[in-house]
Amino acid sequence: MKITLIRHTKVDVPSGTCYGWTDVPLAPTFPDEARLVRERLAGAVFDAVYTSPLTRCRLLAAACGYPDALPDARLKEMNFGDWEMQPWDKIADPRLQDWFDDWIHLPAGGAESFDGQCRRVAAFLDEVRRLPARSVAAFTHRGVIACAQIYAGICPPQEAFAADFPYGGMLTLDL
Repeated sequence: MKITLIRHTKVDVPSGTCYGWTDVPLAPTFPDEARLVRERLAGAVFDAVYTSPLTRCRLLAAACGYPDALPDARLKEMNFGDWEMQPWDKIADPRLQDWFDDWIHLPAGGAESFDGQCRRVAAFLDEVRRLPARSVAAFTHRGVIACAQIYAGICPPQEAFAADFPYGGMLTLDL
């Protein structure tokens, strides 16, 4: 089964802001960015299309011709808890350095660890793999794409963010 993961387009939040589960607005460039994603998806045929329930993914799915994409909370970005919508360099939480030292296992902002997010994404992928589908699309987030790469055996967790993955970027995995 092939799954195509599509990252949402740019968001309208100040650079350096910690956001994950927060439903942030899209950048004013959304129409142009969405058009490019739609063009790259032209001709693709999917047996099922899913989306993170966050607006930045749902709107991109709709703009690409999938207004009825199935929302699944397991496709949401990591929950940064108390740190959501704070500038990274202004977070005064004494747990911040501990998290930077062990971001794979420790919960961010008291909420979710990367390992926890990967278990959530793995549960989604396990379920999708059992479907009678050959090709699936998911409109989602950078962290979810990293988790999917780990699931597919492409990289270990500590290398999941080594390469940049652009807004509006796509990755197809053969699972």
